Amino acid sequence: MAEQDATGGAPETAMVLAAGLGTRMRPITERLPKALVRVCGKALIDHALDALAAVGTGTAVVNVHHLADQVEAHLAARPAPRIIISDERARLLESGGGIARALPALGARPFYVLNADSFWIEGSRANLGRLVRQWDGGVMDGLLLVAGVTNAIGYAGDGDFTMDAVGRLVRRGERRVAPFAYAGAAILHPRLFASAPDGPFSLNLLFDQALERGRLFGLRLDGLWLHVGTPEAIREAEEAIARSAA
Repeated sequence: MAEQDATGGAPETAMVLAAGLGTRMRPITERLPKALVRVCGKALIDHALDALAAVGTGTAVVNVHHLADQVEAHLAARPAPRIIISDERARLLESGGGIARALPALGARPFYVLNADSFWIEGSRANLGRLVRQWDGGVMDGLLLVAGVTNAIGYAGDGDFTMDAVGRLVRRGERRVAPFAYAGAAILHPRLFASAPDGPFSLNLLFDQALERGRLFGLRLDGLWLHVGTPEAIREAEEAIARSAA
């Protein structure tokens, strides 16, 4: 699929979702925000921001809420990408509401979205670059990086989607198991938020609307997905990284 937006090229901006409470990561997150939990000596949020810097993303908007001062202080030392803080101290807006609030800073073109609590060991091709090459704004409002659930690290769910031969996604049915989980990285177009509600809401609300229009697609991750949602998952992720480097 070829890029169909008039400006073309890779997204220049990104949203990194880092405002969550990290309840499943307690007791670590009673004193440390989840985004600053370290895996192999690097804060989770830096795994995301380093991936964005590697593909030349100029600006990353980072939302903050829980222990926000620590996140801001940590990000102040980063040379790239340029960081804009979206302050949700007064009210946590959830994934969809947080992005909707940040839209003026993200601009009118498609942008990356990355969760701060998951990353991946790259395969033969960088996954953010693969998303760019697969993006087709003529038929897509969102392109999600999805991971096979059978060999994901730190993930114990039933999957989120099935996917057809051209990458069009279908939501997992009730009491069913699906082969793919959203891997916490995507390219989204601002038009996805045209009918977004005010206040807090889940990004899944807009994903479901795009699914109904047939405009939500997936790209299978090349490599190994690491979902770091619990203290146990930190050890699992570090062991997986050590195996990959052996």
